[in-house]
Amino acid sequence: MFTGLVETIGILRQRAGSPVARAFIECSLGPLELGESISVNGACLTVDRIRPSGFECDMSSETLARTTLGALSVGARVHLERAMKLGGRMGGHMVLGHVDGIGRVSERAPSGDATRVVVEAEGGLAPYLADKGSVAIDGVSLTINRVTDQGQGRSSRVLFEVMLVPHTLGRTNLGDLRPGQAVNLEVDVLARYVARQLSIASGARATPSSEEAPGWGGEARENDEHHHDESRDSRLLAKLRSGGFV
Repeated sequence: MFTGLVETIGILRQRAGSPVARAFIECSLGPLELGESISVNGACLTVDRIRPSGFECDMSSETLARTTLGALSVGARVHLERAMKLGGRMGGHMVLGHVDGIGRVSERAPSGDATRVVVEAEGGLAPYLADKGSVAIDGVSLTINRVTDQGQGRSSRVLFEVMLVPHTLGRTNLGDLRPGQAVNLEVDVLARYVARQLSIASGARATPSSEEAPGWGGEARENDEHHHDESRDSRLLAKLRSGGFV
C-alpha cells in the first residue's frame, strides 16, 4: 500500500522485451530490498534486481496494456514511492498501485501560484470520482475539486478537475502535463467498496458487456442501458434516504 506522496523522481534508462518487459530505473532510493514493492508512476512493481544506481523490475503484459508505462520513452522521468511501513503517517490517501484506467489531460491553466488541470476519463470510473474525494494521477495523491459527467451508456465520459499547488509542482512531474497527455489513474479504494456495497444493497447488477450479451447492439442496447441506469440510480437514492442521507 502507498500514500500517493512521491519520494523521488527516477529515470527510465532501459526497457526491453515482450510480452513481459524488463526495465531499469535509475534513482536515489535506498537502501532497497529484493522483492519490495515500488510505485512507478502509480503502478506497483517489484524490485527484482538491485543495481548501484537503481533497480530492475518486470512489467507484465497486463501492466503494459493498462498503464502508460509501455509508452514512456527511455529517458522519461517517473514518480517513485516505496510501500508505506505499518504505523507510518498517512499523508495522502490509501493507494494500492493498481491502475484503474488511463486518462487524458483535457485542460491546463494557471490559477495564481497553482495550476488547474482537468482530466478526462472513461465513464466507468464516474461512480468512484466525487467532489472533494481523492484520486491518484501517475501515483500522486490529489483532491478532486469537481466532477462533470458527459454522455450516457458505453460512450459516456467523465471530467474531473484538480489543483496542483506549488509544493506538488516542485516535487513531481505533474507541472509538465499538457493537453492530450495520457496519465495513469487510480480511484479511491474506499469509494470502490462503498459503490460495491450500495450496488449489492440496492439489488443493482452490472450492465452486461458485449461479450456477455453478443446479441445486444445499436440503439436498442443504448436505450436498455439508459433505462437500467435510471432504475439503478433510483434504487441507490432510495437506499441512501432510508439510511438518513438527504
